[in-house]
Amino acid sequence: MLNEIIAAAASHFSFEGTPVSGEEMHSGNINRTYHLICDDRGARHEYILQRVSTYVFKEPAPMMDNIARVTAHLRQALLARGENPERRVLEIIPTRENGLLWFDAEGGCWRAYAFITDAFAYDAVDAAAFYQVGRGFGAFQRLLSDFPAAELYESIPDFHNTAKRFGQLDAAIRADKVGRAHEVGAEIAFLLERREKLCAIVRLIDEGVLPLRVTHNDTKSNNVMLDKKTGEPLCVIDLDTVMPGSSLYDYGDAIRFGGNTAAEDERDTSKISLDMQKTEAFTRGFIEETNGILSREELRRLPLGIYAMTGELAARFLTDYLSGDAYWKISSPDHNLVRSRAQIALLRDIERRENDLQRMVDAMIG
Repeated sequence: MLNEIIAAAASHFSFEGTPVSGEEMHSGNINRTYHLICDDRGARHEYILQRVSTYVFKEPAPMMDNIARVTAHLRQALLARGENPERRVLEIIPTRENGLLWFDAEGGCWRAYAFITDAFAYDAVDAAAFYQVGRGFGAFQRLLSDFPAAELYESIPDFHNTAKRFGQLDAAIRADKVGRAHEVGAEIAFLLERREKLCAIVRLIDEGVLPLRVTHNDTKSNNVMLDKKTGEPLCVIDLDTVMPGSSLYDYGDAIRFGGNTAAEDERDTSKISLDMQKTEAFTRGFIEETNGILSREELRRLPLGIYAMTGELAARFLTDYLSGDAYWKISSPDHNLVRSRAQIALLRDIERRENDLQRMVDAMIG
């Protein structure tokens, strides 16, 4: 079935054939995404049609310009290596006026991509699949290593600026908007004691020790499409948060999410730890693709990325809890506190494994 809203939006894009169905895909948390099927005299064509959240992405036009520039660079990089970019790079479908976006009468913002066929993505991974995800995100870094990252628009300014995230936590503690600060003294103290180390990546970028890179900034396993036949990585998707940043952000956030032994909102913190088998697998795949491309300073500091991204998210969840749960959807009054405590538990385990993580990385980079 194709409802009137989807049919109206689809009519403004340069699809092959006539749209006949549009099923909503529920894996994303921000945009509304539909798998669109078009019929061209018996030939089937598949697309992704999305309604972009302008609440999260205030300026979708420069964000889409980022995506267009990055995907064009990826395509050219693959061609220069003698590789076929088909199914390897997101393909933007333009509007009938050759634009990147279409706005409906209510101000809704729409875009379209070619659907990547014969591919799948994991929400949860075993070690073997996480190795392939690591290769996928590593290849993304490798192919974009010569892209002028500083020229990209920041679709969410200071997204991984941990120092500013702690500034927001400071403000939320002072304001104590909903009277919760007295409940979370232990969590506040834990994070503030680690503030300097958690903000180290920001400082190292400012000092020029770590270079700015094109970073994905949402390196969950389901943002790498894998080939159904071979299981190998094809394409990195969901490029809305592609911005200037550090390679440590992408590596660290991938491990923080995919290497956790429990859910991001697990109440029983005894279940939470860092799965070293998965961590080793992702790291191996990532370094295989980036060794010799990323600087030695970046590669040696990869474990800092895991530490910083985990602590940053703990601070963000706690900030939202103290501010009355304005940012994340919640299913219980203490949901953001549960989330923050889960990240704190993971951070404690990362601290316990700090030496093991460093030896693992050092052995892989040689």
